Amino acid sequence: MNNHKDLDAWKKSIEFVKDIYDKTKCFPKEELFGTTNQIRRSAVSIPSNIAEGAARNHKGEFIQFLYISLGSLSELETQLIISREIKYLDENQFKSLNEKLEIIRKLLIGLIKFLKN
Repeated sequence: MNNHKDLDAWKKSIEFVKDIYDKTKCFPKEELFGTTNQIRRSAVSIPSNIAEGAARNHKGEFIQFLYISLGSLSELETQLIISREIKYLDENQFKSLNEKLEIIRKLLIGLIKFLKN
């Protein structure tokens, strides 16, 4: 691999972070340091761990960081479900974000499988 910026998983997750920031702008102001912050941190963690892992010297370390990205993705998925349940996201917003999350999940799993072979 040449660079993390060449990876589709990284590119899609960067785009996803922008979507998350856009959608959470409408969350209640009292949630700025609660739900909003947690959702944004989880989203940022996905491409950040891809980048950090790609910079490591060993394939095994890269794979471990990809698993951390998957963990952040699952954490974010849960936070989005909660946001929908408490009506911070409407059903269409939730579905759109969830579909993008699933694409990133598949890209990460595919990259892990590729690196393991």
